[in-house]
Amino acid sequence: MSNGYADNPGVVAPPPLIYGLPLAAGWYMNRRDPFPVMPAEYAEYAWWIGGALIAVGIVLGVSAFVQFLRKHTAVMPYRPTTAIIRSGPFRITRNPVYLAMTLGYIGAALMLNTMWALLVLPLVLLVVHRGVIMREERYLEQKFGDEYNTYKVSVRRWI
Repeated sequence: MSNGYADNPGVVAPPPLIYGLPLAAGWYMNRRDPFPVMPAEYAEYAWWIGGALIAVGIVLGVSAFVQFLRKHTAVMPYRPTTAIIRSGPFRITRNPVYLAMTLGYIGAALMLNTMWALLVLPLVLLVVHRGVIMREERYLEQKFGDEYNTYKVSVRRWI
């Protein structure tokens, strides 16, 4: 970018860390003070639902990653973006990777049967929204202008 700023959005932390630390903390809290999503006799259902959510998240994340590779643009938010991606899952959501991570987080919390992790999820999503997505959107608007704004109007942020 030409106005003296680094050519990246300046996100607050790596998104996998934003999701991973609270999930690990929820798992730890559940081991110390159990707060299950479902009673033990129904925990198997939580495990299967969680597994399905993780599987959907993996498919979505891999599909988005393939689009990054096809467009030869950075996946990591600390590197310059070279293109607006409009194909694959980016036709449905502007943030398929964060949606995939959210599905994986919920799935893992269900599989671990820990309500603690689910209670922290709104805070996780707030940090992702303000500390990552909003910064990325400002960056993309500055870098790509009307091209990004047109895309933004035609595709929802999440789903």
